[in-house]
Amino acid sequence: MNGGGDGASASAAAAPLDWKFSQVFGERTAGEEVQEVDIISAIEFDRTGDHLATGDRGGRVVLFERTDVREHAADRRDIERTDYSIGKHPEFRYKTEFQSHEPEFDYLKSLEIEEKINKIRWCQAANGALFLLSTNDKTIKYWKVQEKKVKKVCEMNLDPSKAMGNGPVAGSVSTGSKNCLANGGCKERTTNYPSNDILFPSGGFPSLKLPTVTHETSLMARCRRVYAHAHDYHINSISNNSDGETFISADDLRINLWNLEISSQSFNIVDVKPANMEDLTEVITSAEFHPTHCNMLAYSSSKGSVRLIDMRQSALCDTHSKLFEEQETPGSRSFFTEIIASISDIKFAKDGRHILSRDYMTLKLWDINMDSGPVATFQVHEYLRPRLCDLYENDSIFDKFECCLSGDGRRVATGSYSNLFRVFGCSEGSTESTTLEASKNPTRRQVQNPTRPARSLGSLPRVLRRGADTSGTDTNGNGFDFTTKLLHLAWHPTENSLACAASNSLYMYYA
Repeated sequence: MNGGGDGASASAAAAPLDWKFSQVFGERTAGEEVQEVDIISAIEFDRTGDHLATGDRGGRVVLFERTDVREHAADRRDIERTDYSIGKHPEFRYKTEFQSHEPEFDYLKSLEIEEKINKIRWCQAANGALFLLSTNDKTIKYWKVQEKKVKKVCEMNLDPSKAMGNGPVAGSVSTGSKNCLANGGCKERTTNYPSNDILFPSGGFPSLKLPTVTHETSLMARCRRVYAHAHDYHINSISNNSDGETFISADDLRINLWNLEISSQSFNIVDVKPANMEDLTEVITSAEFHPTHCNMLAYSSSKGSVRLIDMRQSALCDTHSKLFEEQETPGSRSFFTEIIASISDIKFAKDGRHILSRDYMTLKLWDINMDSGPVATFQVHEYLRPRLCDLYENDSIFDKFECCLSGDGRRVATGSYSNLFRVFGCSEGSTESTTLEASKNPTRRQVQNPTRPARSLGSLPRVLRRGADTSGTDTNGNGFDFTTKLLHLAWHPTENSLACAASNSLYMYYA
């Protein structure tokens, strides 16, 4: 992607990263059964990389904050100048959590709405408060998380150490003392009743502690807006606009544009629903705004295409400005061709020039100025191709893997089965192809994949295909486990640091 650098920078980009384990949250013990509601379903760094949010199937959002001081904090505002070679060990800690969504029931459609968090997106922070969007299948919520100083009044109590005389023991109440105090003097009748913290000594008034007011600081999560009743189908994407005021939400057939401050209405900008549903041939699978141009966004489809649209062209953007799709190789079509071509996730690179897409078998990198085909294709788990029939039988072929790019655009990453994830170098001349496992020893199952020089495919110049493995098992020759899958991961925006969700555990790595 960064082909304009000198030879030294190109060689540095081609050197594979040495990934190390950083920390884990929610690690499972051997034999521990994972509750369905605890499985992580969304993960996202904020723009600075100082905060990380995860969502789970139980509708909870958990926030983590960075604790180590970064040496390049002075350059934080200028992401392009950030030094990626610092290699400082990143450390995060638990910050807070809140219940974002609850299970609901749509009585009109007799439909249960899960509380599972599908996506989380950070919004612009302001006045020391954090803002984020979270969504389940139907409802989007806008959250404000802020430290609040809460006044707490300590209860009035008695101090036994300051009491006078030799009266009843601490923890008892003398009814005789009560009667004398009330009647101005009487014969003392003492009956001891149990009490926790009251002492009335004989021969004098007790020493009282006056109520005191203390200030406690606690994190409060408050729902500022609820954006509901705008989608007939399940929401698969939300994305913030670079203008800081609007965002989009996408379901299978429509994309809606919202203003953050207005929850009562949205504008439909893409509608692929045909007049007759029997004519439906593809659905929207993912959508994302351009990182810098507020008028541009891209969305992917179940047919393996990515469309770029410009909102300045018309109010309803049914016609795309650019279409990115790979031409099918003659004679290669099979029953599974359309299923595995469906794109599950797309991401813009920070420069806005490239789009990364993930289908079932591959990662593809697209240049928005070249719509003839992808500039690079990375084989994620080619060894599964002979087993597509098994994957179809157990529904694994419909798993939706996410993808991510590094902040400098030199590398891409995505997940696979057996809790493995792959990191590929996408700089010109790079042959980096690393397999890692979401565990405390990420290189335990790694073998060196044969690096292949970039080669052109047909009429597409500068196209790369790397990482292919034709074995019938995983990259270490072991049997493959389709039940453990790494669907969600995120790359730190300014450093070579990855956060991966394996079931209910959050693993973090740095290079």
